[in-house]
Amino acid sequence: MVVENKPGAGGVVAGDTVAKAEPDGHTLLLMSNATAVSAGLFKSLPFDTQRDFAPVSTLGFFDIAIIAPADSKFKTLGELLAFAKANPGKLNLGSINIGSTQNLAAELFKTSSGADLQIVPFNGTPAVITALRGGQIDAAVEILGPVLPQINAKALRALAVTGDKRAAVLPDVPTARESGLPGYVVSSWNALAAPAKTPRHVMARLNKDVAAAVNAPDVRKKLRDLNVEARSSSPEQAAELLASEIRRWGDVITRAKIPTQ
Repeated sequence: MVVENKPGAGGVVAGDTVAKAEPDGHTLLLMSNATAVSAGLFKSLPFDTQRDFAPVSTLGFFDIAIIAPADSKFKTLGELLAFAKANPGKLNLGSINIGSTQNLAAELFKTSSGADLQIVPFNGTPAVITALRGGQIDAAVEILGPVLPQINAKALRALAVTGDKRAAVLPDVPTARESGLPGYVVSSWNALAAPAKTPRHVMARLNKDVAAAVNAPDVRKKLRDLNVEARSSSPEQAAELLASEIRRWGDVITRAKIPTQ
């Protein structure tokens, strides 16, 4: 296997490469939330995200967290929400750049909670951390992995994780659902996809081999150390995840009035 990095907004360049590749199972696309987000964020793409790819399997899911400075007056997500609702427009919630998974998760948090708060975008995770520790923002929405060292070092505090269950690395931190937002569940994910016309027997072989790799104990451990829950799926389940994420984030983009690019 050769990993070929194709930088480009939302994985569009990589997607275009795979969409136009021979459908022989030898060229695959690493999909993520960004693949689904791009479908609603760009006015036009060189491919149809659902029609031109055949999802093979999910690979793993990883947590997003709502974090605050360690010395914040907010000890829980409930306290943060109570302040936001009692003080419209006074709470600043940070994220990385507009249109990112973290930014859209922050927008979804805003609409799900009904709180009138300000979402402040930064150009990367280090800038978000600096703003939190410097008191420029009250809280932030970020993928857990990159900020976990700051949480473990007691520089930041995790108020909640946004998945459907508590993070294994932070068992004492409640989910957003447990903290008063029953409809707010957001996880980041990766999956593999092949070009759309890949033969069924090739897809079956790929799915079988991906499942074997994802379920191998050493692979699961390495992913767990990176705070990724290894999880394979059927092609149908992966396709439904992609479709549901396109619908979900497209709706968030529309409601947040984020301009298409």
